[in-house]
Amino acid sequence: MDPSPGSPTRTAVIGVGNDHRRDDGVGWAVVAELARRRLPPGVAVFRTDGEPTRLISAWEGAQRAILVDAARSGRCRPGHLHRLRLPGALPPGPFHGTSSHGLTLGHAVELARVLGRLPGELLLYAVEAADTGPGTALSPAVASAVRPLAARIEGDLAVLHGGTDAGS
Repeated sequence: MDPSPGSPTRTAVIGVGNDHRRDDGVGWAVVAELARRRLPPGVAVFRTDGEPTRLISAWEGAQRAILVDAARSGRCRPGHLHRLRLPGALPPGPFHGTSSHGLTLGHAVELARVLGRLPGELLLYAVEAADTGPGTALSPAVASAVRPLAARIEGDLAVLHGGTDAGS
């Protein structure tokens, strides 16, 4: 799923998660779906476990990054989609309660900001999770969000990249 060597990345689409923790694998499922589609030139898709240095490396050199991750806000039904522009949309503090990873997305964004390694634009699609316990299958509500979210991101990419060579 990584870009070919020497190809410039204008947009990095990064699935964050762990496909052995049920709904926490939704980010990986969405980027796997996107990897099967014909995306515009300059788009690279990646998978990461959310560890801050790996996350920052995935968006390194990109003009923009689109992140896909599981979330647990406790306020929405499983499968609900949250769309946030970062870092402005992050609440103050370490963004508690929305990540199942040891360090939160907020930590990674703050570290990248301090290091001067944030992309120009950072967008998060977070899918409300039902179950992040051991297992490899997404819950039905989260699984049903994968294809529509991939289609939405594909549409975003077509607009961002001038509509060239996008489509499924």
